[in-house]
Amino acid sequence: MGRLFPTQEVGSLAKPTWRVKGYRGERLTKEEIAEAIGWGKKLGIANLDTFAKLLRRKDSAKKRKTILEWSAKYAIRFLETAGLDIVFDGEQWRSEMYEHVARNIGGFEFLGQVKSFDFRYFNKAACTRKPVYLRPFYVEEFAFTRDSAKNEVKVPFTGPYTIVEWTFNEYYEKRLHGKVADFRQREFEAKRDFIFDLMAEVVRPEIGKLVDCGAKWIQIDEPAATTDQTDDEMKLFVESVNETVKGFNCAFSLHNCYSNYEVLAKYACELRNCCQLALEFPNRDGKQLGTGNVRSGYKELASFEDNGFTGNYGVGVIDVHTDFAEPPQLVRDRVLHAAKIIDDPGRIYVSTDCGLRTRTWETSFQKLKNMVLGAELARMAF
Repeated sequence: MGRLFPTQEVGSLAKPTWRVKGYRGERLTKEEIAEAIGWGKKLGIANLDTFAKLLRRKDSAKKRKTILEWSAKYAIRFLETAGLDIVFDGEQWRSEMYEHVARNIGGFEFLGQVKSFDFRYFNKAACTRKPVYLRPFYVEEFAFTRDSAKNEVKVPFTGPYTIVEWTFNEYYEKRLHGKVADFRQREFEAKRDFIFDLMAEVVRPEIGKLVDCGAKWIQIDEPAATTDQTDDEMKLFVESVNETVKGFNCAFSLHNCYSNYEVLAKYACELRNCCQLALEFPNRDGKQLGTGNVRSGYKELASFEDNGFTGNYGVGVIDVHTDFAEPPQLVRDRVLHAAKIIDDPGRIYVSTDCGLRTRTWETSFQKLKNMVLGAELARMAF
């Protein structure tokens, strides 16, 4: 990226009603179709008459697939119209970051819904046998985004550590039962075996297909990174990331939000082939303008520098858990404050702290536009 403080969105966008109902085969109301067309006009989407006719048709497999493509096209244009430099498709092809992957892995059985955050839930599975790669789960989505986007593309990819952490580990724990007496040790060894089988059988083959398809930058999403903060566990996490990305001709970054950054910072310097850490800060920060002590939410950023991380940072400046649209001046001050801590503005990418899937498109669009304007104000200060 050539210019200072490039902007990026690191996760999902909300799925519009027409996307959700249309993909389920439900009939849309006139108001829902009008909303879809209204956003299409706002985003400069072509062939809206054809799209409106599609939304009125009877349900079919072809219609569902086409709706998926239209929703991705909308999301890509949404992000680019807001002004972002680095985009994806708002994960419109995915049911949810965990379930989308798990449904394409043999050996997983879904057990029911558990809460994630903000009254959102995910469908949790148990691993009942060795994982088997059933089919590609990101490749077609990436190819469509690659062909549809005008700007640089970064592929979000749910990491193996988080998948394992969020899955009941029945198969591997049963295999070690009676062989390892200590419960904690048995649990750890079973987790390690699960991670590395999943990586070898599913994760790395999918990454290989993405790279072969032309992916240049893959973002490994690991929200579960500091769930267990013991030294052994954190070393396992680092090893899992390093082995995941090893040997590919591709740039990799790591996205982690709402974690203990004092712990993560101690191990971040051990990450290999990691060009960027995308981190969350505004959820911890105040709304007052200024830099220095007023920016209390960014104090953990220094820990990564103090512990020897030398890569770039995706510095979160937009809180995704509120409808408050951060003014450009607040975004500017957060960016400038981070630049003082890192002492190298060229290492800063301006980001949301996580995906915007819990916000409406109206709110998300305003937040992202303000983020882009704030990044420009920060550039003007240099």
